[in-house]
Amino acid sequence: MTSKGYYSFTRITDYGPYVTKLILPMPGKVKAGAVDPAGFSVYVERVDEKGDLLLLPKSWMALDDKEPSQGYIPATAAYPSDKAGVAKEEGDFVTLEMAYGPRNQLSSRISAPAGLNVYVNMRYTVTQTRSVETDNGPAAGLVFDYSLGDSCPDSAGWLNSCSSYEPEPLNYGYFIPQQVKPGPRPLIIWLHGAGEGGQDPTVAYTGNKVIALTSEKVQALFGGAYVLAPQTKTFWMNDGTGEYGRTGKSIYVQALKACIDEFVGKNENIDKNRIYIGGDSNGGFMTMRMLLDYPDFFAAAFPVCEALYDETISDETIQRVKDKAIWFTHAKDDPVVKPEETVVPTYQRLIEAGAKNVHFTFWDDIRDIHEGFTDEEGKPFRYIGHFAWIPMLNDDCRKDYNGGPVTIEGQEVSLLEWLAKQSL
Repeated sequence: MTSKGYYSFTRITDYGPYVTKLILPMPGKVKAGAVDPAGFSVYVERVDEKGDLLLLPKSWMALDDKEPSQGYIPATAAYPSDKAGVAKEEGDFVTLEMAYGPRNQLSSRISAPAGLNVYVNMRYTVTQTRSVETDNGPAAGLVFDYSLGDSCPDSAGWLNSCSSYEPEPLNYGYFIPQQVKPGPRPLIIWLHGAGEGGQDPTVAYTGNKVIALTSEKVQALFGGAYVLAPQTKTFWMNDGTGEYGRTGKSIYVQALKACIDEFVGKNENIDKNRIYIGGDSNGGFMTMRMLLDYPDFFAAAFPVCEALYDETISDETIQRVKDKAIWFTHAKDDPVVKPEETVVPTYQRLIEAGAKNVHFTFWDDIRDIHEGFTDEEGKPFRYIGHFAWIPMLNDDCRKDYNGGPVTIEGQEVSLLEWLAKQSL
């Protein structure tokens, strides 16, 4: 058999980054209809930097239950293409579309071998099991077993850097708006969840679909927006003990503020009256922590499944932030951050204090409506209730706590439409 290389294509989905295509160079031009997915067998091993097979968690909720990360992945479609995987009537490449999603985790680019999500190496072996007709004659017996590179257009425009705050420098990812218009542009800050801490800031914005904030649709809402995604080496809720406690404190408050200030200082076109902060879970906790500590700095906050225990928030603090613009997102069936201990009482106290621009989308549960992921019965996949960032980043949040719409001047708005209109 002839050994050849392959290209992989990564897409950032609602459930994280997946290899969704393998692109195979062929020895001649292939016409549409000459290939089908049954003509290729795809095997993958997920390995560490040394090439050793990884033992990885079976699921997000069972991190200690591990198994060798290897196996066969179904190809769901096959067609002639160009090098980028774009379908053509005739092409020098064959693209295989791969099964991916919550029920096909072998296609995932990330996992948590030590508790934090990291990118893992994907070692594919694609074996041709049926002959393919090309303009140079039949191609048979091909094996594609080494990588020629990976592409991820979804993260285009993102760059990585590190703050210079000497006591605790923070890695971060960032995006500079591409729309060239006169005048200052807003800044959206996203704070990652506990699983996206570590040493690779790429995980902070691709572990979840944070890149949605830099999509053409969302950027158009804001007239172009800077996006900043800082990363902590451990987790935002670390109060110095290294444990998940209930103190409501974080050792990263000053480091994070220094990172934000430095980024704003480097980008003079940022509108200091339109700095927005949000994040999920641990990042939702830190969103609240930063809002409570620096209420005059942020124009609005959008905490998602936030983990700041209400018992740590004083009545004086509630009074200090009741006039801030805040939109909470959570799910009633969240098994990780119990809303009755965090967001529900905090929201209620803000409303009782007279808050006029505080909103709360409280989902019954979180189900797939964008990716086409299904369960064993073919019904829309039901995510773990903690994954409330999925509808938030898809801008599906429109209802308030009472079930009615959120409106501005009589017009219904989504969370991101609302956010774009907030200013100090």
